[in-house]
Amino acid sequence: MIRASGGSWTMKRLTLLISVLVLLLSSCGLFRNAPTPAPTETSLPATATELPATPTSAPTPLPTATAELVDYGPSGFPPNINPLTGLPVSDPAVLDRRPLAIKIQLFPRDGRPPFGLSLADVVFDYYQNNGMTRLHAIFYGNDYEQVGPIRSARLFDGELIEMYKSIFAFGSADKRILRKLLNANYANRLIFEGALNCPPMCRIDPNGGNYLVANTKEMGPYIETRGEKDERQNLDGMKFQHATPAGGTPAVQIFTRFSISAYVRWDYDQSSGKYLRFQDTQEDGGQGEAYAPLLDRVTNAQISADNVVILVLPHKFEYKSGNSEIIDIEMKDSGIAYAFRDGYAYEVRWVRSADDTLFTLQFADGTPYPYKPGVTYYVIMGTSSTLDKKDGGIWRFVWAMP
Repeated sequence: MIRASGGSWTMKRLTLLISVLVLLLSSCGLFRNAPTPAPTETSLPATATELPATPTSAPTPLPTATAELVDYGPSGFPPNINPLTGLPVSDPAVLDRRPLAIKIQLFPRDGRPPFGLSLADVVFDYYQNNGMTRLHAIFYGNDYEQVGPIRSARLFDGELIEMYKSIFAFGSADKRILRKLLNANYANRLIFEGALNCPPMCRIDPNGGNYLVANTKEMGPYIETRGEKDERQNLDGMKFQHATPAGGTPAVQIFTRFSISAYVRWDYDQSSGKYLRFQDTQEDGGQGEAYAPLLDRVTNAQISADNVVILVLPHKFEYKSGNSEIIDIEMKDSGIAYAFRDGYAYEVRWVRSADDTLFTLQFADGTPYPYKPGVTYYVIMGTSSTLDKKDGGIWRFVWAMP
């Protein structure tokens, strides 16, 4: 599913290939609801967050600042508007580059909290293998000099690199995955750990952690040494709207469970208008889930999102033998999605019209779904996963393979 230039780059490419050889040597049904019938919108009672009885009005008052709120997208973004957030940046020059994607670990738990995650514009959270998840975090409007900890890539990262035309920093990969990435048309935009890659990717050792991190400001100049242009890309696709859309269903809590190890809870915080992320703290082999706020080690702020979107995509085993497994996630054409903002949920569809363009979210009538301006987290669920909606605006997604 996943699909480089000359002169002084020849020696650099030779060095890169030698590093790769060293690494290589060392190295579908429908998405279904749970049996419990989902309550209708009108049966949802008022909750502790005091949501209004009808979801046709915003659960929190719209800002009343004197500055006019302007909505943008899904195309025609002005030079100073970040097309991944719908918000202005103080210096438009920061957008004159490619998006910067970094693969961030969530496990082992003692490696938390991550560095700089709260500064990402878009984050994808999805299953890796053996019950674990990782984050594909995309930075565009913000920079930080030590983002991480960085871990290895998976096949679906290639799909995201194509869509966002991004530079991708990762630790390494299984030899079969690495081969596919290096044979793709974005090979010059890959940065993974090697003797000649610091900067932009280096190791730091706070409290004996020995973490691999990347400096987002240095990633673009680095790929230019390979003859790859680091310039503004067409990132059309996201429509933004400050006002809460009509027709939503209350959603004050979102659970996404991948395994006994990896599970997340998002709580809607009415005071900020954001969903706050809580992360697993123990294995749940029957004793129950336990959560703690997921923080950013840099800012000490809890990770939050203005939009949480569940994307339902087909999963399959590319390879499986014993405890070794490689998962392939396919995002072609269109499929089911659930979009959450402002304390409400919307059943929509994702549509991907080409490999090198962003997918869009659409209502059933084909009109664009409006994201809330700000940060978006996408959580990838398989088509065999289950959804259970409970009274009080509680949504629970449980990941499953076919």
